[in-house]
Amino acid sequence: MSANFQQLANFIWSVADLLRGPYRPPQYERVMLPLTVLRRFDAVLAPSKATVLKRYAELSSKGIPNIDAILNNLAKDEDGTPLGFHNHSQLDFYKLKGDPDNIGRHLADYINGFSENIRKIFERFEFDKEIEKLEESNRLYQVVSQFAEIDLHPRKVDNITMGLVFEDLIRRFNEAANETAGDHFTPREVIQLMVNLLLEPDTSVLTQAGVIVTICDPACGTGGMLAEAQNWIRAHNEQATVKVFGQDYNPRSYAVAASDLLIKGHKDGQVVLGNTLTDDPFPDHRFDYLLANPPFGVDWKAEKKTIDRWPNFRGYSGKLPRINDGALLFLLYMMSKFQDHQNGSRDKPGSRAAVVFNGSPLFTGGAGSGESDIRRWIIERDQLEAIVALPEQMFYNTGIGTFIWVVTNRKAQHRKGKIQLIDARERYTPMKRSLGDKRRYLDEAALGDVTREHGAMENSKTSRVFDNSDFGYRRITVLRPLRLRFQITDEARERFLNTCPELFDALQAVQDDLGTEPLLDWNQAWDAVQKVFKDLPDDVEGWAKGAKGPAQKKIFRDCFTVVDPEAVPVIDRHHKIEPLDRAALFPGQSLPDSITKDELHALLGLHADGKGKYIEYEPDPALKDAETIPLKEDIVSYFLREVQPYVPDAWIDRETLDEQDGGIGKVGYEINFNRVFFQYQPPRPLHEIDTELAEVEKRILSLLREVTE
Repeated sequence: MSANFQQLANFIWSVADLLRGPYRPPQYERVMLPLTVLRRFDAVLAPSKATVLKRYAELSSKGIPNIDAILNNLAKDEDGTPLGFHNHSQLDFYKLKGDPDNIGRHLADYINGFSENIRKIFERFEFDKEIEKLEESNRLYQVVSQFAEIDLHPRKVDNITMGLVFEDLIRRFNEAANETAGDHFTPREVIQLMVNLLLEPDTSVLTQAGVIVTICDPACGTGGMLAEAQNWIRAHNEQATVKVFGQDYNPRSYAVAASDLLIKGHKDGQVVLGNTLTDDPFPDHRFDYLLANPPFGVDWKAEKKTIDRWPNFRGYSGKLPRINDGALLFLLYMMSKFQDHQNGSRDKPGSRAAVVFNGSPLFTGGAGSGESDIRRWIIERDQLEAIVALPEQMFYNTGIGTFIWVVTNRKAQHRKGKIQLIDARERYTPMKRSLGDKRRYLDEAALGDVTREHGAMENSKTSRVFDNSDFGYRRITVLRPLRLRFQITDEARERFLNTCPELFDALQAVQDDLGTEPLLDWNQAWDAVQKVFKDLPDDVEGWAKGAKGPAQKKIFRDCFTVVDPEAVPVIDRHHKIEPLDRAALFPGQSLPDSITKDELHALLGLHADGKGKYIEYEPDPALKDAETIPLKEDIVSYFLREVQPYVPDAWIDRETLDEQDGGIGKVGYEINFNRVFFQYQPPRPLHEIDTELAEVEKRILSLLREVTE
């Protein structure tokens, strides 16, 4: 079968040479793929063509509407199964070949004779434009007559072989186009690896007789991933029924994928044209497997208006990612299509998904951002199974590093609460000839190694297994007190009186009382200033009434104080003593037993004043800092070990709380591959470097001598 399919694909590919001139090689697909589809349909419809034409004539003469459904049922394959489409034109490829002078008009009439479902596909191919272009350059008859010679009758070429031929042509055209265009075609071996990671763990289920499998790709392009998943299942189980569903935004890609389904005889499957982020073409469907390669770093500005009106995004009600990268929205869509899961229940089998991303969804966005919250949502629901880092320069239109995520709501028992990271970045083979940006590929051995490593789930140099919480952290804000030195200088007086000339006499009174020497305790100085203002004679203007008063006080402090690390901390306010709700402030954390109530208050910026109250200092905005603390550690122990010894006056900001659990510090999740697989390379010994430098110096000197002598 494979030789037959390869021969056929090569012949069709060779016909493309007739297009040289009016078309560049990357554009050949615009003609070749639609014509391959037409020729196949022509051959498939041949056995029942006469019956369809006869019935069409009867129905037309009676003026019966909606005859499509009747004729689609009448058009049958060799086994008598209705095909679901028909053609009621008197023409076929042999008749087209017989009239060279009218080939353009006849071919257009022939296409118009198809049922509506096929005509819609051809509208998306925009094939009418290609017919005109071919006719103008006198190529149309040559190409059509060559296609008439290709026997694609189902007796000679079954659906499986025809599917392989079509897939092979799509891949060749995509690879040719990707040398020049920026199309997002996924290399075959990346798809194979994704399919392996997705399906291998379920081999025992998928090899059962009569199994029915549903697969969806919400960014299906020309349908490569769906085809590869079908091939895997067919190779493991010829009896399996596979129903595939896809959606794409690009009309031509959609037309190719939809044709592929029909060519393979998949009437149950469905490919739809539309925007995955805003239109769900399968609202009542859930799928067993989902896989996709959504566009990298695509912005979703155009969709934002629609999405903002929804109460949630596909069942996820947290923050959404930043507007310039909607990759994670595709994953949320895929997860919304998961079947419910319940152990042992055949009605709730659960689902698995594999998706290709660039590095951004792994670590972009700090704690509390949309990206981090989506990672948190996936990981805390225990649905991230594994991530595989692929080599760079694997894709046709970008050299950047890429990652396959495996996400599921039915992790195997031994994977519960765990995430596996696999590093395949160095497992590539260089290509003899690069295609666009693609200079490397994964050979069969590398695919097998990564698949086995995923199955084994063991720690090694290139595979690491972590607890879910290893990727989470709390980001706390660390504050330090503002320390102000007070001093009335000539320059400060001038600045103050420029703004508040009405307080000239009051300022003189303050200066008489406090002098012009620097004072290191602003709290005492301010009390003294307030007392002077309170005791001013009636004819001397003091702080203004209303909103102006606080503004004057702020200007006073701004003019007469400077930050001084030797000064006393500025008191912000006094608090009543109230018990702290440890469980609420430190959720899921066990604080050290040795810490007393007063010590804990002090760590949160509340210092006992000995009179039954707490003092809270004003923080210095310039000294504000943040610390990232692993979720597995309590923030108090971390603070006592990593912060307090170095800045004893620091405290933890108790106002920075997580929006979801209400605890101190914002929770974030990120997956840092480089940190996990970093291998320290010690520098070479100094004496080796010195010896090399001495050698280089000798060579330079001898070269100089040659020049000067």
